[in-house]
Amino acid sequence: MSVSPAMPDLDGLTKAARRAAEGVIPPVEQWNPPFCGDIDMRIAADGTWHYLRTPIGRPALVKLFASILRKDEERYVLVTPVERVGIVVDDVPFLAVEMTVDKVGEDRTLAFRTNVGDWTTAGRDHPLRFKTGASDGLKPYVHVRGGLWARLTRPLYYDLAALGETECIDGVEMFGIRSGGVFFAMDRLQQE
Repeated sequence: MSVSPAMPDLDGLTKAARRAAEGVIPPVEQWNPPFCGDIDMRIAADGTWHYLRTPIGRPALVKLFASILRKDEERYVLVTPVERVGIVVDDVPFLAVEMTVDKVGEDRTLAFRTNVGDWTTAGRDHPLRFKTGASDGLKPYVHVRGGLWARLTRPLYYDLAALGETECIDGVEMFGIRSGGVFFAMDRLQQE
């Protein structure tokens, strides 16, 4: 008689996430528990978290899971000190849903709040990047933590573009955005 390996325990992950979320984001990058397999959890491109193909309707539970999310080389995982399970992420795990602007010009800083309540300030340690989509144009992203990114919502993208400026990089005029002393090029000013 063969015994199938135990499926990862969602209750165990939830309990560990609750303990971890009592303080700051836990040091998930320092944990290296055994991989226990994949669970039927998915983060859709619109930021909705699903478990067993059903949206997770409790924002507090999503925030708890987000606190133990990590990007390993081969997959996204939820990780605790005792187990690590794989999940599916359609694009990136977070959405940037709010932006604040502090100061102007060279001293300007842009801070972004994600759909799970994390704040990140764009700069050298938390860069902005821009990816050209097949049919939906330029998509902006901001690094949140540990290889985890947030895609800016369309309204934030328009707000960001309104703050854009030009800078010459290697003899090419680029349109981009400045934050935290860094210029993040979005695209060439003149298309070839």
